[in-house]
Amino acid sequence: MEIRPFLVEDWPAVWGILEPAFRAGTTYVFSPDISEEEARRFWVDTPSQTFVAVLQGTIVGTYFIKPNQPGLGSHVCNCGYVVDEMYQGRGIASTMCEHSQKVAVEAGFRAMQFNFVVSTNTGAIRLWNRLGFETIGVLQGAFAHPQLGDIDALVMYKKFAE
Repeated sequence: MEIRPFLVEDWPAVWGILEPAFRAGTTYVFSPDISEEEARRFWVDTPSQTFVAVLQGTIVGTYFIKPNQPGLGSHVCNCGYVVDEMYQGRGIASTMCEHSQKVAVEAGFRAMQFNFVVSTNTGAIRLWNRLGFETIGVLQGAFAHPQLGDIDALVMYKKFAE
């Protein structure tokens, strides 16, 4: 698998991965009726960098990296990851997270924070824990899950070695 920077012509494939995840409303805070333009603005236009994971010529995942906060909080980055439903369970998210940590360190970030990990996203929580992230906060009832009602979201954090 290759992970490379997003190219303009990648957008249709990236939207094909993001749209089902956003429409499901179970792991990201976006409204299930988010427009393609809004999604592109959030995933591609706003972040510092966006990447795609390519397997045998097919884009199978994507992630972005950006400062978590401006100014005095900009040394901590934030990332978001989505893997195509057909390719989940193959280590793609793990590989993208490991790649993003290398990119983060190279860019001068000193830590990575996930601001809103939905508590029912147990696969992601297991993965982030395995990759060294700690839960540093629980936002009680912060996520309006479409089937389960208000459920918790986690704040997860990893400080990079000095």
